[in-house]
Amino acid sequence: MEELDITSVGQFQTLVRYNNPVLVVKHPDKKGGAPLTEIEMKRPQTAGALLDTKRETEEILNSILPPRCWEEDGQLWQQSVSSTPATRQDVINLQEMLDTRLQQTQARETGICPVRRELYSQCFDEIIRQVTINCSERGLLLLRIRDEIAMSMEAYETLYCSSVAFGMRKALQAHEEKEMLRDRVKTLEQDKEALEEIIADMKLKQEQAERRNAELRASEEKKFTEEITFLKKTNAQLKAQLEGITAPKK
Repeated sequence: MEELDITSVGQFQTLVRYNNPVLVVKHPDKKGGAPLTEIEMKRPQTAGALLDTKRETEEILNSILPPRCWEEDGQLWQQSVSSTPATRQDVINLQEMLDTRLQQTQARETGICPVRRELYSQCFDEIIRQVTINCSERGLLLLRIRDEIAMSMEAYETLYCSSVAFGMRKALQAHEEKEMLRDRVKTLEQDKEALEEIIADMKLKQEQAERRNAELRASEEKKFTEEITFLKKTNAQLKAQLEGITAPKK
């Protein structure tokens, strides 16, 4: 027996039209009585009583929208998609159900909303079911479009997650670099204060040296001026003595 995907939920809420559930497996009765035999699971398209065209349509529908199975009260149920053609009223009802479900689930009208996306995906599946019953080729083409849209959405989600992760890494990196720059600024400010103290000390020493040099220069100039005055005075005296010696006597 082929293994099927079993869910623990017995009641599904979907916009896709399904047939009535069919009991697939019954477990032994725990209260007593003879155990029930396990029924071999058969897909709808293998039923020999169905017409070839209907069977082919059901096979295509089951390949597009596989039957869903779930376990409830120890019993296995299977439900396949409906192969009943849709009428104009069914399309109108589908639109009304879509609007109703959007309001009930309070789906967002704009932006990213998984609930709205799921409802529109179910609506698209129902449209594919309706189209496939009338024209299987058109339904298979819509299936390709649906799969392409789903693949594109997954690619966008992966890209979005990668972008978010990249943004987070960059934000953390920027935060770390910011902290490093703050520490660097503090270090430079401390170095600046130390250099300013050194500059102030050097300016003080420069002023003291300039004052000493000015005093020394003034002292040297005064000494030089006095020496020149003394030499001039001495020169004048010697010149007068020389003139007195060399002058003719009367």
